[in-house]
Amino acid sequence: MGEVGEISQSVHHTWRIHELVGAALGIPVRQAAACIDLLDSGATVPFIARYRKEATGSLDDGMIFSLATHLERIRKLEERRDVILTKISELGRLTPDLKQNILEAGTLAELEDLYLPYKPRRKTRADRAREQGLQPLADLLLTQDARIDPLTEASRFINPDLEVLTAQAALAGAEDIIAGDVSEDPLVRQNVREVFKKSSRLDVSAARGTGGDAGKWREYVGTSESASSIPSHRVLAIFRGEEEGLLSAKIGPDPKTGISLIADQYLSGSGPAVECVMDALTDGYHRLLAPSLERELRNELKERADEEAARVFASNLRALIRSPPLGSKRVLAIDPGFRTGCKVIVLNAEGLPLETATIFPHDPRPDPSGSAHTIRDLVNRHQVQVIAVGDGTAGRETWQFIRNLGLSEEISVVSVYEQGASIYSASELGRMELPDMDVTMRGAVSIGRRLLDPLAEMVKIEPCSIGVGQYQHDIDPDMLKARLEEIVKSVVNEVGVDLNSASPSLLSYVSGLNPRLAQEIVRHREKNGPFTSREEIKLVKGIGEKTFEQAAGFLRIRDGINPLDNTGVHPERYPLVADMAARINAKPGDLIGNESLVRQIDLESFVSDTCGIPTLHDICEELIRPGRDPRGVFEPPVYADQVTTFEDLKEGMMLDGVITNVTKFGAFVNIGLSESGLVHISELADQYVQDPADVVTIRQRVRVKVIGIDSQRRRISLSIKQAGSG
Repeated sequence: MGEVGEISQSVHHTWRIHELVGAALGIPVRQAAACIDLLDSGATVPFIARYRKEATGSLDDGMIFSLATHLERIRKLEERRDVILTKISELGRLTPDLKQNILEAGTLAELEDLYLPYKPRRKTRADRAREQGLQPLADLLLTQDARIDPLTEASRFINPDLEVLTAQAALAGAEDIIAGDVSEDPLVRQNVREVFKKSSRLDVSAARGTGGDAGKWREYVGTSESASSIPSHRVLAIFRGEEEGLLSAKIGPDPKTGISLIADQYLSGSGPAVECVMDALTDGYHRLLAPSLERELRNELKERADEEAARVFASNLRALIRSPPLGSKRVLAIDPGFRTGCKVIVLNAEGLPLETATIFPHDPRPDPSGSAHTIRDLVNRHQVQVIAVGDGTAGRETWQFIRNLGLSEEISVVSVYEQGASIYSASELGRMELPDMDVTMRGAVSIGRRLLDPLAEMVKIEPCSIGVGQYQHDIDPDMLKARLEEIVKSVVNEVGVDLNSASPSLLSYVSGLNPRLAQEIVRHREKNGPFTSREEIKLVKGIGEKTFEQAAGFLRIRDGINPLDNTGVHPERYPLVADMAARINAKPGDLIGNESLVRQIDLESFVSDTCGIPTLHDICEELIRPGRDPRGVFEPPVYADQVTTFEDLKEGMMLDGVITNVTKFGAFVNIGLSESGLVHISELADQYVQDPADVVTIRQRVRVKVIGIDSQRRRISLSIKQAGSG
């Protein structure tokens, strides 16, 4: 192929990918192509979503991340297509029709079906039968001539040297060849695959050797659900039960449906030969085709369940780390415990440790008087403004103990989500940040800092360890890690990062940066003092023009040389802001926080090929509200004073709570006890709810009604719907 032909083929290949990505997302090809070009140039998802709206048609970061994911899959599909074409061509078996079919295959399954007959594999029964010279007998049977006597014809293939000792053995070998060929027929596989997708059921039983007792998975035993509609959390639960050896799951349609479909394609007429072919088709279905398609469907179900579980996890994580920060306050933080006591630490308004203590307000070593004295003393000496109590073991009891001390009403006592704090305590980062502090005390530091700024503290923990999902240990770890990290990046860049105070952990999530560059920024800051302008980060080792372009707009400098450095306006737009200000006889600094002045600007007169109304609106919003935190204002949750233990609960009670987790089947609510209550999806709202995430979010404050109490299993059933109706 000449150079022009290669270029033409490359252009067609690129356009095909753009078309496929656009179709997958339901967006115009032009829009998909622009976004792909930006991604390929090294632009990050947050940068594209925020600063390249004109090119992408204002796609948000979620859509761009989805586009990037689809792009990766489609490119892998195209790579696999090229590999298959090359391998079959090297075998000398690539016919024009086969090549066309491979080029037109739209899914990986279709590609693999076409490649299956040519794929290197272990020797099969069909391969062995061919070596025994039985292919002609198989071909003869497939003619389905009514005059054929299969056993008579088979007797002619008896050959002791090839270990074909009887006519029955020859006939069985020929049927093996037919069974193998039919199971590899792309059209058969495609048609039966559709039956599997549409009609399969997932049937669950207790695994062998359990005596019928599946333990905690017993509720799934005997269930049968449509594989096309079974909820993702049930798929993951059943597969977990299988992993633990307690459940056995069978997936597939009624075998008669698939076999009948194959028979319609292969059988014609009647007679002994037809019966032999039918036997071969049936054997091929049960022995080869059905197990293959069941494995394929299992993988699809798992992948679909993983994606859905990751989506729920990501949604919960976004809501959690977007929780409003308390801000600069002096905090007394408590990591509760019974046996080893409660670890107490006082932090200053910047989150730096001032003093530590351990108190024992609970059994088995109760010292409520001494514990009360310690807390009052710390609060008074350090002028504590708020008390943060971890919500884990002994959390509710400790919260109530503090509330009963009679401290000033101006001091809020707040229950803080503590999942993952112990992981931070024992981590290398925890040791590096607090080298002289006992590991058991670092958890209290993390709890206190989470209250001051949830985002800044939670980025120090692997997202998977924050614990706001279900079955996260069963989800594809690479896929989950990528999805959750993208959420953290999204929120970090949405909020913006103070260049002069952010930790390396927080800086590493900024668009264009990574852990190494984040450390370099901190080293430069420690050596040279605070940054006074965004331009100065170009002096940091490893940061060039491209990195600066991707990162600068998300970094903030308070009280810097240029007031625009404390806004989300990108430095590339500073000249534009100067022109906008000059047009109304003002200076750029005059526009900061001055809405009436900004509203005088005629935006239409500044529209260009690279800067349209969406970007101009964003610039104006940043000028009007510089430093605005999109996370909102902190409000401490309030729990019922009369409910301090599980035994205090009564059906019909109306309680206030905070949603701690959202799943596909409902939402868990913290009502101030160590046990969270469950609001089933049917009790979330008066209207039908398909997805709980559509109506509730993690950390949302809700009013609930207690509608069920299971004292034996210590489970609480709640209703938001009934609380609304009284």
